[in-house]
Amino acid sequence: MVNSPSKPILETSDKTKALTETILTPRFYTTDFEKAAELDLSAQDAELQAMLAEMRADYNRHHFVRDESFEQSWEHITGTARKAFIDYLERSCISEFSGFLLFKELSRKLKERSPLLSEMFNLMARDEARHAGFLNKAMGDFGCTMDLGYLTKNRVYTFFPIEWVLYTVYLSEKIGYWRYIIIYRHLEKHPENQFYPLFHYFESWCQDENRHGDIFKALLRSQPQLWQTWQSRLWSRFFLLSVFATHTLTVHERAEFYHILGLDPTEFDAEVIRKTNETAARAFPSILDTDHPEFFKRLHRCSDLNKQLSEIDRSNQPKWLKTLRKLPLQAAIVGHLLRIYLLKPIDAEALRSTVR
Repeated sequence: MVNSPSKPILETSDKTKALTETILTPRFYTTDFEKAAELDLSAQDAELQAMLAEMRADYNRHHFVRDESFEQSWEHITGTARKAFIDYLERSCISEFSGFLLFKELSRKLKERSPLLSEMFNLMARDEARHAGFLNKAMGDFGCTMDLGYLTKNRVYTFFPIEWVLYTVYLSEKIGYWRYIIIYRHLEKHPENQFYPLFHYFESWCQDENRHGDIFKALLRSQPQLWQTWQSRLWSRFFLLSVFATHTLTVHERAEFYHILGLDPTEFDAEVIRKTNETAARAFPSILDTDHPEFFKRLHRCSDLNKQLSEIDRSNQPKWLKTLRKLPLQAAIVGHLLRIYLLKPIDAEALRSTVR
């Protein structure tokens, strides 16, 4: 729990926070816009039209407005608590801004050839811009705003085929929903840990994430090759594992933030992963067996190894020696992830048929 104004954790001065590039830092993406324009959406046209009407309604248009609860000093949040929260805000802001840039560019490139998709991406970009701007203002309360214009021009953009975009954005939106709603529900029960007004906004915020995820589910299900083939079963598990492994490493790397909220990082991570995996069964042909005794055991081992990698990076050793020392640890992480990937998966299509 964050100390009260009369009991600061540590007396430290703020410095402008620079963006540190690591394997866990959210990336900026681009894709094959020509192929995106050629997507046949007819199989999901009715659902997409309904979602477009919902997006046009813009239920959260008045939600992201800072009220008087922000108008105070936050100097009493200091030391490790302050650093952990700023790290959380930074990563979240970059992630939301990355989504905004991708959606905005897709909207611009598809305007003439796919008006429905173009408008849909434009409205999703609107939501992501609100989120990023709101988070950036929160960082400003702690003296650490990010220059989003500079990031736009100077970040390296990673190319993803449009098929990968559909898989990964669907998962990022759904895992974002579960992260926000679990934190919100926890703080409803434990208001003593709600140390900053941002968390009051998480309920409506997560609904944006959920709507975006549902849009990408419809896009994914409009493409039979992404859920009716044996290759799609392999890709589904690959992207699930990639997202879950990144989540586990990130949560445990920033465990202090969750301790401030009164959450156990390991339990929070497991609940988010289980809920996201269950949700993915509605869109993907195959999901992971998160109840297998090896699943979280190996993910946690990856987290422990990642902490050792971070310790090596922080050392004063020569770069070549750091690289040499990290190789066996990196190989061990890959080995654990491969073992998880090879666990018997769950047939989501059969699961849906049973539910029906």
